[in-house]
Amino acid sequence: MGREIHMFFFPFFAQGHVIPTVDMAKLFASRGVKTTIVTTPVNASFFSNTIERSRESGVHIGVELLKFPAADVGLPEGCESADLLPTSPYENYEKLLKFMQAVQLLQKPFEKLLGECKPDCLVADLFFPWATDAANKFGIPRLVFQGTSYFSLCATECMRLYEPYKKVQSDSEPFVVPNLPGDIEFNQKPTAGFLKTRCRN
Repeated sequence: MGREIHMFFFPFFAQGHVIPTVDMAKLFASRGVKTTIVTTPVNASFFSNTIERSRESGVHIGVELLKFPAADVGLPEGCESADLLPTSPYENYEKLLKFMQAVQLLQKPFEKLLGECKPDCLVADLFFPWATDAANKFGIPRLVFQGTSYFSLCATECMRLYEPYKKVQSDSEPFVVPNLPGDIEFNQKPTAGFLKTRCRN
């Protein structure tokens, strides 16, 4: 029997990046590949229940934690996700710059982790461009995860053409995007403003 393959997954610290990355890790783990998600303590808490349910069903996913250097850049402790930044545009921009500075500071501890664990492959988010250099130091192939995909562009175009969000009666009522494989549903309340802005002719 050959050596077990070990995949590292390193999502950007925002729910829209973490969720699909966790799904990818589950898919690899369900096929017998050793998988590890690298993140920070606060971000790990967002998907800990998912990891636990996977373990209960026999799918094991490891988690390695990096300390997020929030205080080093002037952010409050615990501000480890882009989703936790302020909503005020001016304040958010200032905090976002600090947040990205903190992300940059993770390169060295991440390299240390790669050296210790020596995974066979790294799937790292587009917002970690330095992950390529980190992986190269140890001869580890790096794949880039980019959240925006051809499928999302197709979904946007279908919504622009057919405007399914106009056929629901309330902000909480889901709608199906037509002419896509399967029944792809969106909930209007969190997406209506974005869709109406993007889908005007």
